[in-house]
Amino acid sequence: MNSPQQFRSFAEFYPYYLGEHSNPTCRRLHFIGTSLVIAVLAFTLGSGNWLLLLALPFAGYGFAWVGHFFFEKNRPATFKHPLYSLIGDFAMYRDMLRGKVSF
Repeated sequence: MNSPQQFRSFAEFYPYYLGEHSNPTCRRLHFIGTSLVIAVLAFTLGSGNWLLLLALPFAGYGFAWVGHFFFEKNRPATFKHPLYSLIGDFAMYRDMLRGKVSF
């Protein structure tokens, strides 16, 4: 069994993360999932219905994992690098909005 690749910083991890998201459909599904996470979080804060926070992992990871398993055909980096992957989701989302990463 291979040990997971080690990264000393997010800056070192992010190029690896982008490489794991080379399929455009996978990136689009990540974008949808991250958009839903932001929307659910905003609605939760506005409504005060804190129970809605339980939907966050399903909204974000549901779309992302479909992208990985069916389109990218790889294992999500979340399993090996959970914190960097979460940061990577939002960094890629930002970069997609800025046009630095294509949809």
